[in-house]
Amino acid sequence: MPHKIDNAMRECIRNCQECHAICTETVAHCLVKGGKHAGAEHIRLLLDCAEICATSADFMLRASPDHVRTCGVCAELCSQCAESCEQLGKGDQTMTQCAELCRRCAQSCEQMAGVRA
Repeated sequence: MPHKIDNAMRECIRNCQECHAICTETVAHCLVKGGKHAGAEHIRLLLDCAEICATSADFMLRASPDHVRTCGVCAELCSQCAESCEQLGKGDQTMTQCAELCRRCAQSCEQMAGVRA
């Protein structure tokens, strides 16, 4: 199979890379804020989301046929992470930005996984 990355996949790769970055940054932000923001469940979700985003981007960059599966899991975790950030982050720009980028990544990963048309 030739190594071909179309525009939709390139966009998904960018979304995954941006989501990885914001989730990693948000971990540091949440640890400084403390309280519920630094709760184990939320921090774990941010880290899991960042990791699956990096993994999904890597799978797509090398045109792995298994990117469909990693993108499916990525979409699920990004949606969960967006919800968590929205619940904790009312009025917090970092949390709002994280939620927005997670939602964008979830949508493009759903398309890559064939969940959305």
